[in-house]
Amino acid sequence: MKSRWWQQAVVYQIYPRSFMDTDGDGVGDLPGILARLDYLAWLGVDVLWLCPIYRSPNDDNGYDISDYCAIMAEFGTMADFERLLAAAHRRGMRVILDLVINHTSDEHPWFVESRSSRDNPKRDWYIWRDGRNGGPPNNWESIFRGPAWEHDAATDQWYLHLFTRRQPDLDWENPAVRAAIHAMMRWWLDTGVDGFRIDAITHIRKAPGLPDMPNPQGLAQVAAYPYHMNVAGILDYVDELIRATLAGRDAMTVGEANGIGPDAAEEWVGATRGRLSMILQFEHWHLWSNAPQAALDVMALRRILGRWQRALHGRGWNALYLENHDLPRVASRWGDPQRHPRESATALATMYFLMEGTPFIYQGQELGLANAGFASLADFQDSFAHNRIAEMRASGMSEDAILDEMRRTGRDTSRTPMPWDDGPHGGFTTGTPWLAAHQDARRLNVALQQADETSVLNHYRALIALRRREPVLIHGRYTELAMRSTRIYAYTRGEGSERIAVMCNLSGRPATFRHAGFALDSGGLLLANGPVAPHGPRHVLSLAPWEARVYRAATAS
Repeated sequence: MKSRWWQQAVVYQIYPRSFMDTDGDGVGDLPGILARLDYLAWLGVDVLWLCPIYRSPNDDNGYDISDYCAIMAEFGTMADFERLLAAAHRRGMRVILDLVINHTSDEHPWFVESRSSRDNPKRDWYIWRDGRNGGPPNNWESIFRGPAWEHDAATDQWYLHLFTRRQPDLDWENPAVRAAIHAMMRWWLDTGVDGFRIDAITHIRKAPGLPDMPNPQGLAQVAAYPYHMNVAGILDYVDELIRATLAGRDAMTVGEANGIGPDAAEEWVGATRGRLSMILQFEHWHLWSNAPQAALDVMALRRILGRWQRALHGRGWNALYLENHDLPRVASRWGDPQRHPRESATALATMYFLMEGTPFIYQGQELGLANAGFASLADFQDSFAHNRIAEMRASGMSEDAILDEMRRTGRDTSRTPMPWDDGPHGGFTTGTPWLAAHQDARRLNVALQQADETSVLNHYRALIALRRREPVLIHGRYTELAMRSTRIYAYTRGEGSERIAVMCNLSGRPATFRHAGFALDSGGLLLANGPVAPHGPRHVLSLAPWEARVYRAATAS
């Protein structure tokens, strides 16, 4: 594979609403991101992924766009964005925008026109259908719960919304819709942005005829939707988008790709296909969503991530991540924030960060934050949370049981303001924050962790530096070790004399394993997340609970 700049990069995801507020209104803004660029440069990240900053009524915190070419007033102005972009570029960082093209806000002018009458020229820019037997056109349920159809009394038809009722789906079968999306993307690239993270891209094509389907149960966000997710022909839309928008441009494209497995990944990101740079796959966090109260299944995690590593080596590229704005904190999902907070956060970080692919860090992850502790159900702001709470109440669950589940699974648990120091509201705002400050803001903030060489933050900084100085960690082959272990996730990168070994005990118990083919010497230790005990035999490794080590592997003797 020809090496590309985004393969060398580390991406930092910013949730602007919660990153840094400079005007005291309790909501983060673009000047706030600008004010913290030196921190991001110090950390060593190369790419900033900005969650949606477009004009929006905020039904889904910006993922409901009412004007693709304007900035949300709470975040600032287009001039603020241009200053931020220029300042990031001066520091050698690139900026990609989160782009929602499956749907718009119901306040977008396109939809305002579309719903105005059945014969409006933009009527077929969205998916309208007659009802069936006095109800919706089919049985589809929204990914955010409830029916996926909303009745419009003025025209007596129903429109499709796979997410909230205020996020109507665009009809991608209409060439005019696709042309408008392409023009908008070119406009942003012409302003100097370096690419896009494309939201819900696997949902843009719907099955012809919109047939009924078995609706998934459980946490619907990670379920299968055979008639509106990864439907045959969707790659034709992707090919057209790339040709019309990105041809001749050196841009980074990241697709949010629910429903894509490693066997199909090369079709989306293969080096010879000319499609997306990488995709954010969902398979590994299904382990948590299918069993939110269960401990991490290390063998299953190794099996899933290993399949992705092998499927794309030399053929495509992986996006590596553990957290994002749609997930609770990984420290609470898979770590041990009570007994081993620093150790578990750094072990999990080491495990995923040094695989083949581009690592992503979600703001606050580098501090080892656990889930925010919400005091009541009234504190949750997320649309999906509101629907889920209503659903659980209707099922007869007690308020305490609902609160307990939402503290584990709610998206707001990872969206609280970034803690910068131990001042009021973690230094995020001088006003009242839109979500209360994290309960650990006083002890897990940026200022304190920058000064502590053993902190989670400095471990992430060391991982970034290690990846940058060791070429084998970019393109070296991934080979699993300790494949029968239920506690240790270990692998090597590279082959022969050029190998680096990564060993992580992802459990609260000591673990030992014997390895063959290479030796580990204390002199070859590249990184550890704590004190390293004296070595025993060169082919036996004992790890304390949540201990992680990275070695340059010596030739076996």
